[in-house]
Amino acid sequence: MRFTFIHAADLHIDSPLAGLRTKDEDVAQRFAAAGRKAVQALVDETIASDAAFLIIAGDIFDGDWKDVTTGLFFVGALGALNRAGIPVFIVKGNHDAESRMSRELRYPDSVTVFPTKAATVELERYRVALHGRSFADRVNADFVDGYPAPRAGWLNIGVLHTSLDGTRGHEGYAPCSLDDLKRFGYDYWALGHVHAAEIVSRDPWVVFPGNLQGRSVRETGPKGAMRVTVEDGRIVDVTPLALDGARWAHLTIDLSGCTEETQIPVLVGERLTELHGRSEGRALAVRVTLTGVTPLHDKLLVHRETLQDDLRAGALQLASDCWIEQLKIKTSMPERAATTEPNGDDIDVAALLTQGMQDPGFAAALAELTETIKAKLPRDLHEEFEASDALASLSDDASALLSGELS
Repeated sequence: MRFTFIHAADLHIDSPLAGLRTKDEDVAQRFAAAGRKAVQALVDETIASDAAFLIIAGDIFDGDWKDVTTGLFFVGALGALNRAGIPVFIVKGNHDAESRMSRELRYPDSVTVFPTKAATVELERYRVALHGRSFADRVNADFVDGYPAPRAGWLNIGVLHTSLDGTRGHEGYAPCSLDDLKRFGYDYWALGHVHAAEIVSRDPWVVFPGNLQGRSVRETGPKGAMRVTVEDGRIVDVTPLALDGARWAHLTIDLSGCTEETQIPVLVGERLTELHGRSEGRALAVRVTLTGVTPLHDKLLVHRETLQDDLRAGALQLASDCWIEQLKIKTSMPERAATTEPNGDDIDVAALLTQGMQDPGFAAALAELTETIKAKLPRDLHEEFEASDALASLSDDASALLSGELS
């Protein structure tokens, strides 16, 4: 017998798209609808591929609903699968754990939500045994240990919402090692929680499908689910499915040797056209970073907002749903020749700033600013921020801004 099933996780229905700062209402609406559009694409793909069943490995929601329409939308999606005769198997993750959800809507009878104590559900027709456990709350010590033994002679699937070994930049939930999972003897572990798709192991299969829809510029590229093909009781293929309704991307432009500001929109436009073509009609939000050694560095810092607006206008001319999320300036000035003598009327900005840094009050103000910035960052970025020389970076930017203004 040959059949397929779909493995999804981390739908985060109606989660706000973080960091999308836009004054264009049409663009904002396209991105706001992306999460529900991705869920609809998941349902459509599951039905179109005649999947035997759908697994959702946690975090359907993003915590409690702002209003009941979030739950009603999901019930409607499940209803379409019910009418198509496709069962759905769900575990609750840390975002939709029982203790965090104050409301519950009745799902169709074809939907199984695993209880907080590990349980097994059998599909006699396919000789598949699914083992799963929902989060009761955000406390999860020894969570994995309670999973049942495999059903001999059947295809065994474990459904688990976990950070695994905690090395993938997500908070630790149901922590366990790959060896811990292998010891169960299951054929496939349908994992959730980590938002980057990854096939962790192929013997047995241990798979993160990633989240269904990218929510910020930290979650770039195609997002979706996994199609799993089973033949004669063995998994023979696991294929990623792109189902996202909008996409995030990074675009780095090297300005080395660039001497005219008018060149920048042309360079960005060419790369943006390529990137938009690969998004296959999806709304696209792009963070543009300018790098390289260029004499334009100081001016770019001074006129960053104006240039950002110009690039946004160019992106919207390319497509009505193409948005420059932010422009980052990471360029640097060419080194001055050692023989160059400053003009008597020139102000040595670098020397002034060095002198200012020796003022305890100025240094304290910069240190306070870096702590303020750190406090606003997600916790998983704190270590990276501490490893960077934030004070030096602020000093360099201040020097460049002053030079640009004076020029």
